[in-house]
Formats: sequence, C-alpha cells, structure tokens
Amino acid sequence: MNPFKEKALPIEKHLQNWQQLYPKAYDKRETDPYTKTRIILMNGTEYEANWFSHQFARHTDDNDLRRDLALTRYVEKQQQLKISLLKPEDETVLEHTISYEQLAVDLTAELAKREPDCNVKKALDFALLEDFDHLYRYSNLLGMEEAVEAERLVGRYTEIMPARPTIAHHRFPMDNVKTNIRAKKSDIQTVLNTMIITAAEQQTMNYYMNVTAFAPSELARKLYQEIAMVEEEHVTQYESLIDPTATWLEMLLCHEYCECYLYWSCYMTETDARIKQLWEMHLDAEIAHLHKAAELLKKYEKKDWESVIPGGDFPAPIALHENVEYVRRVLKNTVQFTSDREGYKNLKDMPQNADFIRFQEMINGNVRSVPSHNVIREYISRNGTDYRYQVSPTPVPELEDRKKDNTSVGCKPNAAQSKGFDCN
Repeated sequence: MNPFKEKALPIEKHLQNWQQLYPKAYDKRETDPYTKTRIILMNGTEYEANWFSHQFARHTDDNDLRRDLALTRYVEKQQQLKISLLKPEDETVLEHTISYEQLAVDLTAELAKREPDCNVKKALDFALLEDFDHLYRYSNLLGMEEAVEAERLVGRYTEIMPARPTIAHHRFPMDNVKTNIRAKKSDIQTVLNTMIITAAEQQTMNYYMNVTAFAPSELARKLYQEIAMVEEEHVTQYESLIDPTATWLEMLLCHEYCECYLYWSCYMTETDARIKQLWEMHLDAEIAHLHKAAELLKKYEKKDWESVIPGGDFPAPIALHENVEYVRRVLKNTVQFTSDREGYKNLKDMPQNADFIRFQEMINGNVRSVPSHNVIREYISRNGTDYRYQVSPTPVPELEDRKKDNTSVGCKPNAAQSKGFDCN
C-alpha cells in the first residue's frame, strides 16, 4: 500500500452532516477487546493531529496556509469525535480505562517486537512494564468499585498481574528525556513507531488528566492522579525520541502519513464489519489530507514528498493481539531497571545519591501514602488476596505473594534479578 499513489477526493467531500457524524456505539459486552483498543488508538491519533495542526497555525503568519490547515483540521476533528462516540453510554470510565491499559500493553509490545532501533526498543520495553502494572492496579480498583472482573474486559488475551510496581515509576523528570532519532536516516518503521506511541500515550495521559476529578471515590481519584503523573513521564520519554529537526510542513506530511498507515492497519485487521467500514472511510479522508500536505510542502518549501518519506510504501500493518510471552520475557529481564538520563540502569549499579533515589524519597515518602499501593492493600484487606489473571506463575518470584503488595521491586537494589534489555 502506498497512499501517495492512491486517488484522493477534494477534502470538502469528506465533510459530514450531523446525521452522518453521530455513530452507533459498540456493545460493550459483545465487542472484541481489540476493536475497543483500535478505537482508543485512533481517537488518540486524531487528537494528536488536531493539536499539532493548532500549534502549526500558531507558528505561522501565512493566512492562506492557516486556512488550508483549518479545513483539514475541521475534518479531522469530525473524525475524532465520531470515533470517540463509538464508546457506549453504559461503559463506565473505569471499564474504559481497562481498555486504555490493554491498548498500552499490546500496542507497545507489538511496536517493540518490530522495532529495529535498539534505543527506541529499550524505551518501548521500559514503559511496557509500567503500563502492564497500571492494568493490574486499575483491575483491582474495578473489582472493588464495580464488582467487574477485568479479565472479561480484556478477553483473557492480556494477563493481569504485578510488573514493575507503580511506586517505582516516579522518576526525576530529567531522566525521562532520551536521544532523538534522525528521521531521514531511520527505518520508516522507527519513524512511525515514535509517532504512534507518543500519540497513544498522550491520549492516555489526557484521558486520566480529565477523568481524575470525576472518579467516584477518593481511592479512585488518587490512583488516577498518580498514574496520570506516570503518563506524563511516558509522553516525555516518547516525544523526546521523535526527530525535532523536521520543519513544520515536513512534520505535517509525517503526521498525515502516520494517520494513513494506522487507518490502513485498522482496516486490514478489524473483525467488526461496521467498524471496518469506518476505518475505510477515514482512510480515504486521510489520503486526501496527505496529498494536501504534499502539495503544501511543494508550494512553500519546494520539496517533493519523497525527500521526507522515500518510496512511500507502508510497512506491514500494525496488528493488536495477545503478547503474553513477550511481556513475560521483558518483565523477567528488566523489572529492576530504571531510567538514567538517556539510558537505563539496573538499580544495583546506581549510586546512593542518584536522582532516582532522591526523587523517590521526595515524592513517595511514606509508602502508605502511595495510592497505587493502597489500592492493592485495600483489595487484599477485603478479599484476602489481590486480583490477578495469569496463565502461569509470574516470571519474577518476588512478585508471587498475593497477600502483600511488593513495594521494593524496581525501587531498591537487588530486590529482584534482571539481566537487561534485548535488541532486535
């Protein structure tokens, strides 16, 4: 598939009236979990497109260019709202949160498995364990607050168990900034991966920032608040990987290309016939947006699109599916690692005055003040053990105890064994 070689209708042809714009929501009980996660993925992709376009408009004084951006942005805002409203009214914020975290786990694993850049793969594997632990924390909260077993929501495709504990995710902000790629020297999969994961994690961060105040209990409000701060760290990490040297118009072209790639991927892998039609319709619109971006690049910078995206052929489509063995391998090998400036370091190799240790003491203080720990403590106090869904025992023996939440792994040296990261 090469979107530059596809025919494109004028952008105005993709505008929708109110009757066309409001979709029929999915059935939360019958819809495949990966259809739900694709919907969240594309919601975040359109959200990123919208705000990138707004920022672009605020950084140019050319009103003709601003008008072109405004037209495309309006269509993309319609797309974002239509996708967002596929979520049904009877799906609670917390149920929807489980789908957010399932997406974070299985999308990150899928990207990491095909990532050729070792630095980018390390970043993906590192944050993967944290989103995996967030799924565990929210699942225990869901069981307490709504008496729903999260394993049903994830279709038993994704395990639910402790990973690097959320208490260990709070790092000195400067340690989250990594080395950026050079897009013109990188594999197209790497360029796409950095953009895809940044938009997806940004969407999760924004979701938690907005719903925190609407959570129905103090326990829930505090957990959303804590994990929203971790998502801030993830977005900082991932956005720092993106090539910052591209011009605004080059970035616009890459955004539209990435959207085309994701809609095509969703279309190629979707199992719900009705939603598949929506992906196809939005892909057609994005091809029009891509062609407009190429036209603007030529008009204002005298550059051909191939100077930014050589060839234009898509890599294989992104497919969301179970990644149990991959996640287990990363958990076993890297649970004791934390972020250390541009790299990652085993806690046993960090000095006592390291920023991570200092920041942990500053933010966490008394362990019993940490919301993610208290959610598990409260669940255990009510039920005797925590809530998990596992296909076999955890690969980290220190995390086996179901009657006590571990707050040392990932926080203290030698709390578990980890050999390090693998590259593809």
